[in-house]
Amino acid sequence: MDLSITFLGTSASVPTAARGTSATLVARGGSRWLVDCGEGTQRQLLRSGLGLVDLDMVLLTHMHGDHYLGLIGLLKTYALRGRDRELPLVGPVGLAARMALLQPVIGRLPFRVDIHEIIRPEPVLYEDGAVIRAFPTHHGIASFGYAMMEEDRAGTFDVEAARALGVPEGPMFGALQRGDPVTLDTGATVRPEQVVGPGRAGRRVIVTGDTAPAAETVDASQGASVLIHEATFLHQEGNRARETRHSTASEAGGLAAEAGVAMLALTHLSMRTPPRAAREEAAREGVEVVVPGDFDQIEVPFPERGTPRLHRAVAIERPTVVAASSVAAGEADSVSGVDL
Repeated sequence: MDLSITFLGTSASVPTAARGTSATLVARGGSRWLVDCGEGTQRQLLRSGLGLVDLDMVLLTHMHGDHYLGLIGLLKTYALRGRDRELPLVGPVGLAARMALLQPVIGRLPFRVDIHEIIRPEPVLYEDGAVIRAFPTHHGIASFGYAMMEEDRAGTFDVEAARALGVPEGPMFGALQRGDPVTLDTGATVRPEQVVGPGRAGRRVIVTGDTAPAAETVDASQGASVLIHEATFLHQEGNRARETRHSTASEAGGLAAEAGVAMLALTHLSMRTPPRAAREEAAREGVEVVVPGDFDQIEVPFPERGTPRLHRAVAIERPTVVAASSVAAGEADSVSGVDL
């Protein structure tokens, strides 16, 4: 089953010429889950080449505007397209009240928005061998990260070993694969562990949202395939990070190393945080680090098939704006370009 992560918005607080505000799409098989929905997310979906996918769930990490204001346009467009399927909307306490305030702007919808407020760590979805679980983060207001965790899978069935033990092909093969012993016509018993390899780990994807470094994130991220963690600031702005309950790149790197994740993806970068510097700072903690740009995608294979891989998006042509005097030297959006 395919598992991928598409980054639709990777900027902190405000959009830039190259980066939108927070939005991350996790796709597993035929399911599509959106984590946060910053301003302009529906257009980011269209620009990504994925199209305006029919989401199965929207999960909000917290109720700051750069993480939910895109809901207004997204819901209205779904209404215009005639969506009639319920859309689960998950977030911390305060979500229902905020949606009530926005209702006059959103207007009547032909589908139900099923609002679920998270009070404490809990599973918010069970689906086909996977669970999405909310865990608390530290951002000064009610905030949660989300962990998509797959169940471990049975080991590989060794057909040749089964044949060598005299197991006939057919129902007995199936029984052994399910973990049941079988008795042959000779009276011999063949146990599953004789023909089935060790269990194979499922995949785990963690999205933190905005947060200071948190022990809960370390716990949720143990052995994760991909940890998507904010890196709003660099080390030299540590005081600012602490004041605003954000993280530095080095803090995100240290946390990822402690949790033993396969890949750390840094997002929610401030306009003053160059991607290359963020990656280098986090990588000094001894972890594999990428800094995705908008529309980049991470492919997450099963562990026995390799490690996660970052695929860069094809460059999207933008109009040239001649306004040299309007941008101070060194403050152009080169800091929000690709991870060099």
